Amino acid sequence: MLKTKQLAHMAILGALSFILMLLNFPIIPGAEFLKIDFSIIPVLIGLVLFDLKSAYIILLLRTALKFFLNNTGVNDLIGLPMNVVATGIFVLVFALYWNHKRTRKTYVISSILATTLLTLAMIILNIFYAVPLYATFANFDIGQFIGISKYIVAMVIPFNIVQGILFSVAFGIIYLSMKSFLETCKV
Repeated sequence: MLKTKQLAHMAILGALSFILMLLNFPIIPGAEFLKIDFSIIPVLIGLVLFDLKSAYIILLLRTALKFFLNNTGVNDLIGLPMNVVATGIFVLVFALYWNHKRTRKTYVISSILATTLLTLAMIILNIFYAVPLYATFANFDIGQFIGISKYIVAMVIPFNIVQGILFSVAFGIIYLSMKSFLETCKV
């Protein structure tokens, strides 16, 4: 019975995460393809309610729903794996550091560390994965357009730092407002 209830909650959180993924918006002028969504919030709630494995299952369920129900072609084929890595790293830091000792101090440290690691991972993935694949399969070579260095410094780094800050603030507000409810629902 307990396992069924957990699976049902995970499915609901995965579906909610998918819906939130559809509500995205750009934050950097000239880089409308870099969009933020808050689909990480249900994944982090899954971490609080269950464990890291369950949070990752919610993340993969959300990604599968996006791929099969709202696939936009090359953009999703290249972007979804990057999004999974970014979200996975962010959640992993919270699982390893904050989830064991939930204090304000560990939350702030986790937020800074998660944002830093997320940004570093996205720099590496953009240079070695996304930029070459977009140039090959979408005929969009950012290196020829504005240059890879300028793209990384002016777009990738600021975007991921702002994204990490927004994730941290949004989840912090939601967690604080739902803390007692989440503790009673914890499986």
